[in-house]
This record gives sequence, C-alpha cells and structure tokens, in this order.
Amino acid sequence: MLNDRSSILSFLKTRRSGRPRDLVEPGPSEEQLREILSIATRVPDHGKLAPWRFVIIAKEDRSRLESLLMDAYRANNPEPARLEVEAVQRFAHQAPALVVALFKPVASSKIPLWEQQLSCGAALMNMLNAVHAFGFVGGWITGWAAFSEIVRSAFAAENEVIAGFIFIGTPAAPLEDRPRPPLDIVVTRWRP
Repeated sequence: MLNDRSSILSFLKTRRSGRPRDLVEPGPSEEQLREILSIATRVPDHGKLAPWRFVIIAKEDRSRLESLLMDAYRANNPEPARLEVEAVQRFAHQAPALVVALFKPVASSKIPLWEQQLSCGAALMNMLNAVHAFGFVGGWITGWAAFSEIVRSAFAAENEVIAGFIFIGTPAAPLEDRPRPPLDIVVTRWRP
C-alpha cells in the first residue's frame, strides 16, 4: 500500500492547469470523458443533492457555440474590435474537449447553499484530477461568458449558473509550475 500511496501523492503533486488556448489533440475519447465525468461525481455531497451537472460541447457544435458567444458578447459590446472578435472565436474552438459545468442549487433543501457550492467545486476539482490521471490537462475557465445571461440560458435551467468551462486536451508544450503559497502563510495552528 505504501508504494500506491507514494504514487498517488506524487500524482497529486504534479497536477497542473493548462491554458485552454495551449491545449491540442489528442483529447479524451468519449469513453474516457464519460469516466472522467463519473469520477467528478464522487465527491462530498451532503444530502445527496448532486448540486452540479455537466454539458458536453461536441466538436461539431463548436461553430454554434461561437455564434452564441458572439451574440452574447455583442449584446454588451455592439461594435467589438477585431482582437475582441478573435478572442471570442478562439474561446469557442480551443482544446479538443469542452465541458460546461453547471451549479444547480437545491433551494428546497435544508443543506446550506454554501455546502452545495463547495460540492460543485469539489466535483470540478475531481474532474481535473481525473483528466490528469488519463494523461491530459484541463483548464477551468469562467470569464465574461460564465456570467452572461445569454450564454447561461443556452445551457442552464433558470436556477442554475455556469460554474465554469472545462477545456481538456494535451499541452502543446510542457507545463510550468506556478508559484504556490508557502504553508506558513496559509496554515496556522489554533491557539485558544
């Protein structure tokens, strides 16, 4: 078991997020993506509410996603500059796989909203760990599109919000680790 634990700990220490624009083929197969999403659901979920769900955007639907995003962007920016248009277009087509993650709170539950939000975040982190386990890289992005009512309504029910766009693929170049906070800054001992 010690070797397994050591492998798991080493694995967790190597997980990195990748920039979606830098993710290329290959991406996960349909079967791999299904397993990734299954693993995403194996998280703490007080009340068994499953306050999250996932929408897969198929490659053949990326042009329609681009149109949706352009309509949404132009709703608030009627005359976007060329670079803005290119950024919106690039967003729709980057990375081989794309999953829209939705937070779906259960208002009628006695489980606090905060706990439901934490469960959604845990599901997305589990998804990213599963992506890493398959040898891919994921990028969890929000940005303006996650907060656009036009985009939200294309994917979500009235009470749901976009928790993020999860882009999955293979990095075009090796990933560099970003600085992590020193433990003595983020960890303290309670001294009553």
